[in-house]
Amino acid sequence: MINGKQKLSIVISVYNEKDSILVLLEKISLIEILLEKEIIIIDDGSTDGTENILKNLDSSKYKVFLKEKNEGKGATIKEGFLRATGDIIIVQDADLEYNPEDYNILLKPILDGGVDVVYGSRMLDQENKRNFYLQSYFANKFLTKLSNIFTGLHLTDMETCYKVFSREVLDSFKNELRSKRFGIEPEITAKIAKGKWRLREVPISYNGRSYTKGKKVGWKDGLATVWHIIRFNLFI
Repeated sequence: MINGKQKLSIVISVYNEKDSILVLLEKISLIEILLEKEIIIIDDGSTDGTENILKNLDSSKYKVFLKEKNEGKGATIKEGFLRATGDIIIVQDADLEYNPEDYNILLKPILDGGVDVVYGSRMLDQENKRNFYLQSYFANKFLTKLSNIFTGLHLTDMETCYKVFSREVLDSFKNELRSKRFGIEPEITAKIAKGKWRLREVPISYNGRSYTKGKKVGWKDGLATVWHIIRFNLFI
């Protein structure tokens, strides 16, 4: 805590987002929440100039860490988790698909008590359907249902970026994370289920982008996720 006030660690995974990173940081700065903000930015070996932008950020406002080579989203998130010092931790992508204006909705269940983990579900807001690309929509539905079969959870959006944890929850698994890429989503979900943590989903907004605009998750990642769901629920 800072001066008796709880702190929110915002872990931002960045890779080649020179056109969106400053816009995102401005959005985060404008959000009024009841917690102090700790903004942790992990750059995953960007090569488009993002790294130069991050080097020039105010070090009193942002904790920036530049990885020399690209390892994947899972590796950057784990790095951020290990460096986070907040009472509550949230994962944020840098591509503007997810809106920081949803922070208060995401934080409320944990701040009110009785909940340990919150997932921001894109599926609970019907308006988001028009913002999904068809392939991504059905792939997400399938992977979430498959994950639910193994975890016993009743999620509508396992693949969501917006995952929020209390400090106790994060400390229970942050050192054990193994996924380097997008397998981080089913891996975290499996650990939440095995830990029997109290989880709630809340509706969030979503503005999906196309591959031509920089979306990085491909069909190969979808196939890999099937294996990760099985692997982290049955073998690890």
